[in-house]
Amino acid sequence: MRYFTAGESHGPQLTAIIEGLPANLKLDIAQINADMKRRKQGYGRGARQKIETDEVQITAGLRHQLTLGSPLVIQLPNKDFAHWQSVMSPTDPATPENSVRQVTKPRPGHADLVGGMKYQHQDLRNVLERSSARETAMRVAVGSVAKQLLQVLGIDVLGFVRQIGPVAADQTKLDTFKTLADLRAKTEISAVRTFDDQAESAMKIAIDQAKKAGDTLGGIVQVIATGVPAGLGSYVSADRKLDGQLAQAIVGINAFKGVAFGDGFDLADHPGSGDMDEIFYDAQQGFYRQSDHLGGFEGGMTNGMPIELTAVMKPIPTLYKPLRSVDIHSKKAYQANVERSDTTAVPAAAVVAEAMTAITLAQAILEMFDANAMARLKAQFEAYKNELKNY
Repeated sequence: MRYFTAGESHGPQLTAIIEGLPANLKLDIAQINADMKRRKQGYGRGARQKIETDEVQITAGLRHQLTLGSPLVIQLPNKDFAHWQSVMSPTDPATPENSVRQVTKPRPGHADLVGGMKYQHQDLRNVLERSSARETAMRVAVGSVAKQLLQVLGIDVLGFVRQIGPVAADQTKLDTFKTLADLRAKTEISAVRTFDDQAESAMKIAIDQAKKAGDTLGGIVQVIATGVPAGLGSYVSADRKLDGQLAQAIVGINAFKGVAFGDGFDLADHPGSGDMDEIFYDAQQGFYRQSDHLGGFEGGMTNGMPIELTAVMKPIPTLYKPLRSVDIHSKKAYQANVERSDTTAVPAAAVVAEAMTAITLAQAILEMFDANAMARLKAQFEAYKNELKNY
């Protein structure tokens, strides 16, 4: 399975094409739109989220709610394009009138300057329109399709927030949730998508303070996937290690700067005797572990434990209190351009990280098993799980 996205932040629409989905996977468009709505929500989001409805259309690859096995095309109209038709017209030639929103002052921390240098753009809007996190809307749509495939196989994926700015949730409270469904019920009603009520209140105060100061906040998100069998990925070549592929998928999200699995960087603080997930066996479930320090991976392969990863998102580089920059034409010092922005997008980023985890897991499964038809895929997947139990 592979996918591509296309489209600009203020262009006519965003598009995603997914190739390699099995035939006869039942897709619920309402579920895709529900995930799109989840990405729009979160305390600290900007005005753009109030403009866009983010309801997708599937225009190819689906008939009577079932995939055909051919490429699936998902389209998302940008309602804000109505205010940008002249500036972002795909066909009209550039004129002084439609170039009024030209960007020549790159924003530190964004792709503006380097993208302009690489592609020889004299208007940095050509860079920021595509490098905008608006593109992640289509990755959430693709991820929603992947999640629906995983659900048929008994795999569940959830992303949520551990920290915003200096305020961190109490991780000991995470242990009070016995299932991912219980955790989802809690985080979905949280304005900042976290599981700790006390931390939520403090996070909202920190967001308000940053907004008042014209500043932005980053944070840490966590993703958990349950029901994943052992053996996805491979140890035989570096590029086939699934944790490496997943790390790339997560760091490929706009503004993400690091990813860790299980206990992550805390593993450095402990001896090996405290970091390894010891192996046990019983006839009912086969081999199993009682801990998950390594986040569900050993040797680049899933080990049957829940996948647990954390990732850090830097503060959004577009500030209402702009940083110093240099005009690319005059070479004079200026304040960087101010584009409409969020104070924080960490709650939304958790939804994107959830989507990228689902996409990566779906790709690994469709590579390992027959991906032509859903019934055959499911039968092979169940047979493989039984094989593992009887190993």
